[in-house]
Formats: sequence, structure tokens, C-alpha cells
Amino acid sequence: MFRRFLPRRRRFSTAPASNATPTLYSNGTTPFSLLSWGRGASGQLGGGKEERRLYPSPVAHLLLPDSDPRLAPTPGRLPSEGETSGLEVGISCGLFHSALLVEGGAWVWGKGDGGRLGLGDESSSFVPRHNPNLKDLRLLALGGIHSAALTTSGDIFTWGYGGFGALGHYVYHRELLPKQVKGPWEGKITHIATSGAHTAAITDSGELYTWGRDEGDGRLGLGSGGGPGEAGSLSVPSRVNALPAPVSAVACGGFFTMALTSDGQLWSWGANSNFELGRGSNSSDWRPQLVPSLKNTRVIQVACGGYHSLALTDEGEVLSWGHGGHGQLGHPTLQNHRVPLAIKALSEERIVYIACGGSTSAAVSEKGDLYMWGNARDCQLGVPGLPEVQALPVKVNFLRDSDEDFGPPRVISVAIGASHAMCLVTTQQTEK
Repeated sequence: MFRRFLPRRRRFSTAPASNATPTLYSNGTTPFSLLSWGRGASGQLGGGKEERRLYPSPVAHLLLPDSDPRLAPTPGRLPSEGETSGLEVGISCGLFHSALLVEGGAWVWGKGDGGRLGLGDESSSFVPRHNPNLKDLRLLALGGIHSAALTTSGDIFTWGYGGFGALGHYVYHRELLPKQVKGPWEGKITHIATSGAHTAAITDSGELYTWGRDEGDGRLGLGSGGGPGEAGSLSVPSRVNALPAPVSAVACGGFFTMALTSDGQLWSWGANSNFELGRGSNSSDWRPQLVPSLKNTRVIQVACGGYHSLALTDEGEVLSWGHGGHGQLGHPTLQNHRVPLAIKALSEERIVYIACGGSTSAAVSEKGDLYMWGNARDCQLGVPGLPEVQALPVKVNFLRDSDEDFGPPRVISVAIGASHAMCLVTTQQTEK
């Protein structure tokens, strides 16, 4: 549940097309900021113009209640133990569009073709725009050219390009406005995830449903006769019956899917030519199977890129596997890895949050430091001067105005698109 605050104090706004950093939400005195970097040819950086940002730069400010806000649910991440009610805040990146969630409301910006912003047209937006069609949200998941949202009442809405069936509306039309998915499930939806062309949802009883693109790679987990036809697309949400246990979280990669049980067991299925499934072989498989080397490890979050994945354990360790040609695995070499391997460069840090882009990776430490590695061609690692392939994690530093009265930013979460990234930070006021 959300904590409800006095309506007279809450303020939602859309960012003005100016150089000033807007305050999009005001309902307290605790300062948060949304920062972005990388290439923003389609407006996905939210700065009001087509630009390239070499390092994290402000998109918007938030003034949140003094009581601790908490991170909104994230695709692939198990719910935190002992969660209490309170204001939730989260971010998400699609290929070329972005979103911010605060107290159930959403702001969207970036590329708009296909209707992926859910604003009723296909126009792009270079600044964050409050979307009045999205209310009472708990989770936002942006895909390639479509988007999905989960509400507090357990309903899922999708919008954008429908040609691959990823919207789940039993047809292949685009939707310019959010439309509720009427699936065959009973009960409420508790978790969702998207990728470039497929979508997944979990019910409150732990059943997993998938729909969208599957070109014979098995990413939907539906098997022979249960998945897409010759066109390679399925617009009907269908239950993954091959999963023998209830699941609590799911993440969608480029052509594969991962799911977590409540006790942190990791399951994988789909395309595997680059060892994306982490099983040791490179044979694709539509059947969900446990990742063998992690059977005795409790994974609390899994993040999937185009052809690689990261796993975060309950001890704060990060493991990676799959394609390594862009340095996205965080190891000294660019080799592919058949099975999950701990990233030694992060061994001195306790990691609390991870994220993947197509060929880029990120991790947030318990201290609030941000580390990134992988493809740096579009400056999406937030550190100027790096080679195009950055194999080892680098710490991202944050520039501040000299007249600010706040301490160094503490990163809460990070999200990565095709050529850009964003992070949500909070600061402590400096004592005078």
C-alpha cells in the first residue's frame, strides 16, 4: 500500500522546455535527483534537446517526505523483507525512452513512435511529461518499442507497438494509450518484466505468463505447439506450465528469460548461443531449468541484457555470464562465460542493486556508489575518456555546483537503455 499524504501539499508537474532543472514532485523536504547520461538523439535524456551527456547530469529534482521513501519494485528483483508502506519511487529505461515513477504517478519522455510513451500520439518528448493516463502504479517496465505498468490493485497495462504481440491484447495493433491486459489468470498480477519484444507477468499464486515474440528460440517457455505460430509472435498471454515451482520475480533478456523463486533459485530458458542461460552449454532450450552452479546460492536480483546476465546474491556478490565481447561481464578478458562467475573487481564492495543494458552493466554499492562497465561507445558509462570497450567496473563520479548545500549524491537505483542510462540519487544536507 502507499502512504497517502495531504493532497494540498503534493505537486505533480511536467518539465518546462528550458535550461532550468525542474522539480517534478514536491511533497516534503528530502531532496532526490534524477540524472542521465549517454546519447540522447530521441530525447531519452530528458534535458530538452538532442544532446550527448558525458557524465551524469540533472533531469529533474524531487522533494520527498522526510520519512524514508522506498524503491519501487524492479523487474527481476525479489521483494525486500520487512517492506513497510510508504512512498515508492523508481526509474526505467527502454531502448530510446525513459520513465520515472513517484507515488503511483508516472513521467515519460524520449522516442514516441509506436505510441510507447502512452500519451495518445506518436510524438517524441525531450522533457519529462506527466502521463495522466497512468495512476496508482507500483512498477514500470519499458521494453524496446512498447511499455508495461503494474498497478497497486494488481492490474497490468501495456501500450506502444503491438506488431510482435508484446502488448498481450490478442491482436497486433499498436496502442497509443495504456490498455489493460485481460489475461487468462485468476487473482492479481504481482510482478512484470519486458524486453525488446516480449513481456512476462507473475500472479499472486506464483504462476508465470508470457507473450510476444519467439522466433523458435524458446524465450516464452511454452514449448512445441504451445507458443507462436509461423509468424513468430503470440499476442495471447499464456501460462508457462513447464515451471515446476511458483516464482516471485522475472527478467526478460534479448531472446531469453530468467525467473526467481521466493527462496532465490534461478531458472533460465530461451536462446543460448552465447551461453545466456548460464548452464554450461550453448544449446537453446524452451524448458525452464535451474542454473546448476547457483543451486546453493540465494539470488535476490537478476538483470538481463541483450546476450548476457548479472545475478546479485544475498551476500552482496555480483556474478555474470553470457556474451562478453563488449566488456559487459566485468572480467579482465572479453571472453564469453558459460556459467556464472563472480566479478572480482567488485569483491571489496557489498552490492545492493544491479542493472543491464544491451551490452552495458551497472552495480550500486551499499554505500551508494555507482559502478559501470561494458560498451562505452555512446558515453553511457558516465565516465568521460573511457575506451569504447570498458572491461572492468569503473566508479562513476558526480559533479556538483560549488554553491550547493548538499553532500555527495548517494545512488539509489540505476537503469540502462540502448545508448543512455539514468540513476536516482539522494543527498544529505551539509551542516553549516
